[in-house]
Amino acid sequence: MLLALCACGGCHSQRRSGALAEGADSLVAVSPKYATGFTVRDTAGIRLVDVGGNDHFALVASEAVTVPEGYTKVVVPIRSTICMTALQLSNFTALNAHDVVKGLTGTKNLYNQDILQRVKDGRIVKIGMEGNFDTEMVLAANPDVIFISPFKRGGYEPIKETGITLVPHLGYKELDPLGQAEWIKFVGMFIGKEREANELFANIEQRYNDIKQLANKAGQRPKVFSGEMHSGTWHAVGGKNYLAQIFRDAGADYVISDDETAGENLEFEKMYALAAKADYWRILNSYPGEFSYEALKASEPRNELFQAFKQRKVIYCNMKETPYYEISPVKPDVLLKDFVAIFHPELVEHDYQPTFYHLLR
Repeated sequence: MLLALCACGGCHSQRRSGALAEGADSLVAVSPKYATGFTVRDTAGIRLVDVGGNDHFALVASEAVTVPEGYTKVVVPIRSTICMTALQLSNFTALNAHDVVKGLTGTKNLYNQDILQRVKDGRIVKIGMEGNFDTEMVLAANPDVIFISPFKRGGYEPIKETGITLVPHLGYKELDPLGQAEWIKFVGMFIGKEREANELFANIEQRYNDIKQLANKAGQRPKVFSGEMHSGTWHAVGGKNYLAQIFRDAGADYVISDDETAGENLEFEKMYALAAKADYWRILNSYPGEFSYEALKASEPRNELFQAFKQRKVIYCNMKETPYYEISPVKPDVLLKDFVAIFHPELVEHDYQPTFYHLLR
């Protein structure tokens, strides 16, 4: 079985190399400015991309090109791939490149009608979740490469046996909102849309920094905390987390100021000690129906003790109603403005309509 799979992969490689060689174009410079998870070097028509310090790819226009030792050859532009996360998919959506996506892990909390239609009519297949992939569906997607996010569950060994190149997409590890958005350049290099990616990111960067500068004009900085109790613990993101940085850029102070990036699980008493007097409380969940202060109290009666609860200053986004993870990675400027509109409403237009977050009614 494995021999047959590898032989199939070889045929696929030969099939794409000729056409790509004929359509080879000069390299468009790509230089990450905020992202720390990948670096790019161009030399002699070969693009060397290092990911996370451990994975090394040589992007070339033809299979015939010899690449440096230690680099995995990838003929670009790729014409088919599988996305493992909504963050990855957001890059393809922003680049108008759904045609390249041939497989997904699933469609939970997915709103994009074009992607849903492609899944419905079979142009995109569902391959299962991390740790439980359907290898036959992976092969049915016929991907040139697979973008992966190496979480704890993993489960990539069966896919590795097919011989398909696995490319880590580490956007989720970026601590700077612009760093996460900049992974659009990473995807752009693989699909031949470097120029579009550069332009898109330049616009995102300009808008984000303009809004950040606006927030700096605020006279006072409110305090904000985040999360909810689940199964007896409260997961609080760390002081250097992506979300904590957005709060700061929006002119607020996150109640946790440590150097943790992911965060930790806290008991209610610990969270209350940190956030009892905080001005705002941010919540992101998938609540069935209309979320309310009554629902928040019902989930944990002690929630009513927080000042933000008493003063009705809960900032809320329902993932059942908003494509949060599907588009927010490439719209940090919009996310930032939502928070500025709440923390400092005097700084934005009076008729501003939020995209993700609003004050819970």
